[in-house]
Amino acid sequence: MQKVLDALASLGGKPIETLTPEEARKQPTPADAVMKVLKDMSQSTAPEAGVSVKDMTITGPQGSFPIHIYTPEGKGPFPVMVYFHGGGFVIADTKVYDASPRALAKMAKTIMVAVDYHRAPENKFPAAPNDAYAAYEWTLAHAKEINGDPARVAVGGESAGGNLATVVSMMARDKKAQLPVMQLLVYPLVDADMTTPSYVKNADAKPLNKPMMAWFFKHYAGDPANPYALPMKAATLKGLPPATIIAAEIDPLLSEGKAYADRLKKDGVTVSYKEYSGVTHEFFGMGAVVPKAKDAEQFAADALTKAFNAKGK
Repeated sequence: MQKVLDALASLGGKPIETLTPEEARKQPTPADAVMKVLKDMSQSTAPEAGVSVKDMTITGPQGSFPIHIYTPEGKGPFPVMVYFHGGGFVIADTKVYDASPRALAKMAKTIMVAVDYHRAPENKFPAAPNDAYAAYEWTLAHAKEINGDPARVAVGGESAGGNLATVVSMMARDKKAQLPVMQLLVYPLVDADMTTPSYVKNADAKPLNKPMMAWFFKHYAGDPANPYALPMKAATLKGLPPATIIAAEIDPLLSEGKAYADRLKKDGVTVSYKEYSGVTHEFFGMGAVVPKAKDAEQFAADALTKAFNAKGK
């Protein structure tokens, strides 16, 4: 983990909170740092084999946006997960997070529909959740066409993407639509309280810190009372699908992820929660160089497999 952080520092990125969104999107990413570590170790930087990717465009309330369909080897029909990348609703895309859907496609024998939703501030809240839900609806309607099983569709994501995964679950519940079979929430952003113990402890952490979070919130401009912006504001979480929540010790979002897990449990939702010590926000997807990331990917894949099997073939 330290090697990745050192590599990230060596790439000379500027503090995100001092930049415009356009500038921030051009900064070196943790994924770039992983590539540097692999190169420095003279290891291959090629994506893991065994997964094919097809790019498509679909339409939502904000207009069209790209999706990327990761398909494992084998016959199918496969279960499906709709996956949302992180980046505080402002920066990054599926390409930056490619290692995560690729790993889960392979490890859980699952088609991953990775979504490049409209980003803020050009498209403020509720653009991202509306796109996310449109992608979920598209997946249910078109699963068979991509060799997927429409009865076994899960949602998942990291950070802001974890927010979108649980918000899609809420929207499906509220619209009385087909529920995802599971929600995978990797250090989800679910609240805007910057006084939690993990915000205090990790105010200056890398690669995510308190000033960056304030910058993301400012640009996203979500309604702070709306549960589709901040799921912790929901009156009830009853009726949501089972959740698998992965947390990192060195992360401002640690406290809210744990609080959300507790709140889901209290409202009768089955929760599997695991916190990884000694790793930072963004560690998931770094399985090529961080052993605990590989463990977390496997933990997520096992939970997915179990949820899909419970739904039956």
